[in-house]
Amino acid sequence: MDFFFEDLPCTSEYSPKTDYDDSQRAEGSFDVLKANPSSVDFTGTREQHTSVDDISRKVQDLVEKVNENRNRDQKVMDNFQENVAAKVTEMFQQMKEHMFAVYEENSNAMQVKLQKLSEVLESCTELNKELMGAGQALASLREGLAISCAPEP
Repeated sequence: MDFFFEDLPCTSEYSPKTDYDDSQRAEGSFDVLKANPSSVDFTGTREQHTSVDDISRKVQDLVEKVNENRNRDQKVMDNFQENVAAKVTEMFQQMKEHMFAVYEENSNAMQVKLQKLSEVLESCTELNKELMGAGQALASLREGLAISCAPEP
C-alpha cells in the first residue's frame, strides 16, 4: 500500500552534498537520527495503520450501504412489478367486462333485427300464399272464360 505514504508528513529532508563521497553520504543520512531522534515520527506507522483501518471501515460501510441500496431498489422493483401486474390484471378484467357488455348489446341488437326479419319473412310467406291463390283464381277464371268462349260443336 505504497500510495498511503504520500499523505504522511515528512519529518526530515535529505539534501545531497557534493563534496562527500557515497559512503559519507550514506553515513550522513543517519546523522539526522543520531542528532535529533525526536524529529523522526515513529507514530506515523501507527497513524498509517489506523488510517488504513479507518479507510477499510469506511470502504466496508460504503459496500454495506451499496448493498442496502441494492436491496431497497430490489424491493422497490418487486413492489412495482406487483403493482403493474395487479393493474394489468385489473385493466384486463375491465376490458373483458366491456367486451362482454358489447357482445350483449350486439346480441340484443341482432335479436331485434332477427325478430324484424322473421316478421318480414312471415309477411312474405303470407303474400306468396295470397299471390299463389290469386294466380290459381286467375287460372281458373281463364279456364272458365276459355270454356265459355269456345264454340260449341
